[in-house]
Amino acid sequence: MRRRPPGGPPGIMARMGMRTGTRTGAGPERQGPMWAAGEAYEPYVGRWSRLVAARFVRRLDAAPGGSWRDVGCGTGAVTQAVLDAAEPADVIGVDPSQDYLAYARRHVADRRARFLRADAEHLPFTGSSASAVVSGLVLNFVPDPARAAAEMVRVVRPGRLVGVYLWDYGEGGMEAIRAFWDAATALDPGARALDEAVRFPLCTRAALGGLLAGAGLRDVRTEETRVPTPFRDFADYWTPFLGGQGPAPAYLAGLPEDHRARLRERLRAALPRAADGTIALHARAWAARGRRAA
Repeated sequence: MRRRPPGGPPGIMARMGMRTGTRTGAGPERQGPMWAAGEAYEPYVGRWSRLVAARFVRRLDAAPGGSWRDVGCGTGAVTQAVLDAAEPADVIGVDPSQDYLAYARRHVADRRARFLRADAEHLPFTGSSASAVVSGLVLNFVPDPARAAAEMVRVVRPGRLVGVYLWDYGEGGMEAIRAFWDAATALDPGARALDEAVRFPLCTRAALGGLLAGAGLRDVRTEETRVPTPFRDFADYWTPFLGGQGPAPAYLAGLPEDHRARLRERLRAALPRAADGTIALHARAWAARGRRAA
């Protein structure tokens, strides 16, 4: 009998465009075939990332005005949060995905915002040109996070802020996705290699703060942001996983139909549902920020 390769049914690793633990190529979360369509990303985790983005920007307590940079802007959640809460003179978002940039341009109408194609390791800005540099849910998917952090520090002006945040995959803070991988690995132990908790060691409070401190930022602070992620019913939870956006949906897309059905029913039985069918879960993100030395 032929042995199945690790990581799930045949071809899944190839379909996801993955090596072992990082995405191929350079750039943020939405790069490549696993992150290709803003319309599919939004109902999957975009609706929750917008809640975190708003809280993250408010907590930065940055001075009004100035020129901001949003590294790995994706669908524009952090850019919009900056526009809403920080009173910037302008915001420039960068992302390597043309589709995500098109989505951001359609949905962020403010004239102070513009979007460029670039990746996190090669920012197209001169040194000390930004009043603040922010990045949301991106650094896990950058092949060299330290280089990306160094680029953000290079671009920000002395004494000004760099702030980043990531979902807490490692300690179970993303309950919706944790439930998915627990069910997936119970049926297919090889799926564990694709689990964000295994692949992304950067998504802890200590690791994220250490990344910014290692890039030379001063007064680095880390904190958690916890938001509710309620689902109307099981369909509201399950359907976004069918969109192919992200590690879990990409894994699901590569499964044979019978395996997919078993996984669906295992999740249906495992998730905590109220009498009216609603599913009350939560998501936690770790955020870190610091200032470039004068």
